[in-house]
Amino acid sequence: MKNIKIQYLLSFFAMAFVLLGGISSCNNDDSANGGSGNPSITSVALSEEGDLVPVTVGDPKNYYIIRGTGLATVSKIYFNDFDTYFNPVLVTDTAIFVLIDEKTPYANSSNKLKVVTKFGTILYDFEIAPPTPKFGSYNPINAAEGDIVTVYGDYFLKPVVKVGTVDVPVISSSLTELTFKMPANAANKYVTVTNISGSATSKEAVGTALFDDVWYNDWFYDGGDDKVSLESSGAVQGKVMVKSINDGWGGNRFRNKDWGTLDMANYSGIRLSIKGEKAGKVAIILNGHWTDPDAKVIDVTTEWKEYNLPWSSWPFAVSSLQDIVLKDFTGNKSTYYLDNIGFILK
Repeated sequence: MKNIKIQYLLSFFAMAFVLLGGISSCNNDDSANGGSGNPSITSVALSEEGDLVPVTVGDPKNYYIIRGTGLATVSKIYFNDFDTYFNPVLVTDTAIFVLIDEKTPYANSSNKLKVVTKFGTILYDFEIAPPTPKFGSYNPINAAEGDIVTVYGDYFLKPVVKVGTVDVPVISSSLTELTFKMPANAANKYVTVTNISGSATSKEAVGTALFDDVWYNDWFYDGGDDKVSLESSGAVQGKVMVKSINDGWGGNRFRNKDWGTLDMANYSGIRLSIKGEKAGKVAIILNGHWTDPDAKVIDVTTEWKEYNLPWSSWPFAVSSLQDIVLKDFTGNKSTYYLDNIGFILK
């Protein structure tokens, strides 16, 4: 493995010397090789085989060629005011071969490349790309037209939002949170956030939630003994989660207040996130099928775990949904937390 790494580095630096040598040979007049005079930057390009294509955005952990004149006496290089190491061997008067450090800031920055030489300092417009967005969750999932929706995640730098294929104006944004207004005809569409590095899309479609900070479709906890409550911290999606205290082998039921049913024709299964105060097992019981062979038993850990359960997880057809029971399957009194309960589109 060590020999492979050395061989790779040697070939890599050999390519750098070829690139730098080729650039230098194209500028063989006295001023180009003399290392004097006012320095300038003409372009920055990703270091790769083939033609060097100028770019104005750089990705950390990649090598770039800074091209210009009067660069031989460079003493400092800064990307967004971050002091960036460079190898003096990989410098000519017309080119610098440099790695953009992965710690280089990308937000609230100058968007400038600064090269300091003996004969002057050059500022050049150059942006550092953030990582691809991370889409954590959005709330409310069942937002209606005109509702304000909050998206939680990371790397929301100059974000662009789509619901389905419709561009949606961003109302406010930070690196980890943004808001937008839900457009018309959004049901069963997915939310996508894009920055200059790429895109991330929600796992949940609009309108598919059964519980998302609140219960929808007039559902509630069917019990009066204070075994179920809503907790306003610690949620994996949105701001609120369900706390369920279960006796050993005991079940807590959730249903429509009038015993109404939900049509499942558009859905292929149910989703939920769950964790426990201790590891355990729970049985998910649908539509009153209480016998153990009719239940779907899942593992619970002390960390949030997301389950996407197709209807085929149960040994009976599910064309409608009337109630869900969460039953302890350890025989011990246990506390479980539920969140992001909803349906999976076909």
